Amino acid sequence: MGVEEHKKQAASLGPIGCAILSISDSRTEADDLSGQKLQEILSASGHRVLDYRLVKNDPDKLRSIIEEQLASQVDLILTTGGTGLSQRDRTIETVSPVLEKILPGFGEIFRALSYQQIGPAAFLSRALLGLVRGKVVVCLPGSPQAVELALQELVIPEIKHLIWEARK
Repeated sequence: MGVEEHKKQAASLGPIGCAILSISDSRTEADDLSGQKLQEILSASGHRVLDYRLVKNDPDKLRSIIEEQLASQVDLILTTGGTGLSQRDRTIETVSPVLEKILPGFGEIFRALSYQQIGPAAFLSRALLGLVRGKVVVCLPGSPQAVELALQELVIPEIKHLIWEARK
């Protein structure tokens, strides 16, 4: 079965239930522009944001919340922030061991698209997409521009296809 047939079958899925985790030691709900952008784009695309949380750069807390989300009704967990190179940025190191499968093409294409916008700094991105227990986890940088790029160009166009495949 080809990609188009997969997408046709996946189109029958209803709105996708999503959880958003904004990882930051300094943001509040009022100034979490990336978390707001995720909510805005997902809602405008007809999907449901079932949970939104601000989480400190604390691996134990993040791991606990991811486990909670995996046991919930969400199909897609999106994180923003904590993917940089500083000592406090631990999102990728925390999430990667939980994943059963990693789709490296997501990060590769995201960095290629980012390069078109921001130049060589794009290689600093550690954006990641993987599957665990029939759910999709996407880790994005903390910049609102990066969130918008990833959602508009990659996640939203494939969201139902991703979830359909993850549930198999």
